[in-house]
Order: sequence, then C-alpha cells, then structure tokens
Amino acid sequence: MVTGKRFQLGCEALADCAPEWFFSSRLGLLANQASVSQSFEHVKELIQRAGGHLKCLFSPQHGFHSEKQANMEESQDGWDDSSTMPVVSLYGKVREPSAEMLEQIDVLLIDLQDVGTRVYTYGTTMGLCMEAAARAGTKVVVLDRPNPIGGELMEGNLLAPGFRSFVGRYPIPMRHGLTMGELALFIRKFCGVDCDLEVIQMDGWRRGDYFPDTGLQWVFPSPNMPAWETALVYPGMVLLEGTNVSEGRGTTLPFHLFGAPFIDQGRFLKHVSQFDPAGVFLRPVCFDPVFDKWKGETCFGFQIHVTNRKSFRPYLFGLAVIQALRLNHPNDFKWLQPPYEYEWEKLPIDIILGDGAVRGEIESGDDVREIESRWSALLQDYRKKCEEIFLYGA
Repeated sequence: MVTGKRFQLGCEALADCAPEWFFSSRLGLLANQASVSQSFEHVKELIQRAGGHLKCLFSPQHGFHSEKQANMEESQDGWDDSSTMPVVSLYGKVREPSAEMLEQIDVLLIDLQDVGTRVYTYGTTMGLCMEAAARAGTKVVVLDRPNPIGGELMEGNLLAPGFRSFVGRYPIPMRHGLTMGELALFIRKFCGVDCDLEVIQMDGWRRGDYFPDTGLQWVFPSPNMPAWETALVYPGMVLLEGTNVSEGRGTTLPFHLFGAPFIDQGRFLKHVSQFDPAGVFLRPVCFDPVFDKWKGETCFGFQIHVTNRKSFRPYLFGLAVIQALRLNHPNDFKWLQPPYEYEWEKLPIDIILGDGAVRGEIESGDDVREIESRWSALLQDYRKKCEEIFLYGA
C-alpha cells in the first residue's frame, strides 16, 4: 500500500527533476487522454510547463482522446487545438513512426497507461516505436505508470514463433507482470531492439500493488476499459474476442459480462463449477448489447464478480470458460474468422492466444490445468529474465 506515503508517477518525476536533454531537445510525445498526473493535468501540459519543447504528438490505438472502438477502427492524423501541435496516429495509415517523422524530434517520450496484458496494443506500439527509434538513432524515454493488476503474478503461455501480430509482438505471457517501463527494458534486452532507452521511474509503487493501492484515480485508457477492475478480468475474457460469444462490448460492463442467445446458463455453470475457479463468482444475467456481437438480441450469460483478486487467475479462468462453451454448445459456439487486428489469415483466437497449439488442446477437451502445466517451465524462465530488468521491489 502507498497510502500515507509519497507516490509519484514517471511524468511527475520528469517534471520535478528534468535532465539536461529535456531542455535542449526537440520532443515528441506518444500519449492519450489518460496520460495525466495525479491532479489530472495532461502530460503534454506538464511537459510544457516544465520547460520542454514539444514538437508533435503521437496517438496509439483508440485515438488521442480514446474515442475509437477496437479491431481496426482507425484514427486519422489531426491537430491538438489546446497545444497547437499535430497529432500523428499510429493506428491508421501507419502503426509506427516513419524515419521522416523521427527526423523532426530528438527524443520520443512515451506515457501510456497499460493494463498488464499482452494483447492490449499499447505495449506493441511502444515496441514498434523503439524499433523505429533504433533505426533512426532517436532517444526513447518511457514515463512509467503502474501495472494495474500488479507485478507479482504472471500467467499464460509465451507468444510462440509464427504468431506475431499487432496483439502480440514479443515473447511474453498473456499476463506479463511488467510496467511499461519494465516492458521497454525487456524488449531492449531480450528482443534485439538496441535503442537509446531511458525509463523515468515511479516512486512508491511495489510489485504487489494493485491499482487501488496507488491511491490514484483511474482514467480510462480505451473505451472498453472503464474501470481498473476491467483490467483484472481482461487477460481471460479478451479470449472471447476470438469467438461468437459477446465479451460485453455494447454494454456498460465490457469484459465483466459475457453471453450469447444460445447459452444454457444452468448447464454452463454446472460445467465451470467442476473446474472450481478461485476468487470469482459467476452470477447469471441477461443483457442486450447496443453494438458489436448480438446487437439488439438478448444474451444469456453471466456477470463476473472477482471476490479475491490475489487468488483469481483470469487467463486460466478464460480458458475454462471457452472450454465449457465449446463442450456445452458444440453446434452454436464458433471461432470467429479473420480479419482481426490486421491479421488476414490466422484465426483471431490463435493470435490472441499467441499459439495455435492451445486452441487444439481446448478443442480436444484437455483439462485446462493440464494445459497450463505444459508451459509452466517456459513461464518460469520468463520470470527469471524479468528479474534482471525489474525496477520495483516486492
């Protein structure tokens, strides 16, 4: 817990004690509307007030104002009226800055709120920026923010070769356990991205902290991440994006609700109960999405109530949910077909899972805990690597 003691975000640390390059360099900034200080001052204003010379802004998926929905809902380049600067979309005509763009700046600042999950694309966008910066000789500075679901627990299979995509570019598990700054260090050290990198650390965050422990107010980083609790269930419920079952988009509780018109709630619940999921309760509900899957139709499903966030394993739970859906509704449950996030050939579920073998194991009806055990050694190796770049202690 950081309550009662000093807490400082990376952007605040930069403004409070800026290094020499901050005043002498042409700065670019990758951010969105959630890139704010504890007093809700946007990072672009914080930088300008501290004397930095911002030349342009870059925006990730969902747009600079986090207004766009998911899956190839692109943003156009624009203009930020409040700062009289151009805004270059990195989720539109391009998904990484060009050499010409980087020629206009000396340092690229990155300040994005991640949610601790591999398929959330802000980590990929940061990595692509690092790759481009390495080629151009541009310095990258990451202004660090908390991992809202903590930095101790890590879950899932590592991204397999051949399954790289915009929702998974680096060999990390679904729940990666890193802050954005630590992820940047991981990419540089273990993924061959040799860019000039600096991380401005937070003060007061510990690996065991969940978002409420920071004392910060949650500012949604994308339209369907309205609360920090959404991030807690996201590593598992995002799997439903690869299926014809609603993950709650088009409702006020995205990823906390899931369902479809064909689900038999009693039969499904009986099956999932055999798995005995820890730290979670499923409450039967009905809902009518106003957009996305099953728009305007009544879905029978569940609301997810996390009763113990430390024992809850969202990725394992998500696998159990998908397996129960397939076994109980073999004629109605479907894998969605591409395209999905600029992948035109592989099934969406395969690039979300990051490994085609996992889908095969689910289809075979393998016990999900048995599936999990098959990647435990690789996950342990990943954690040992991460210990070399951890910036924050327990």
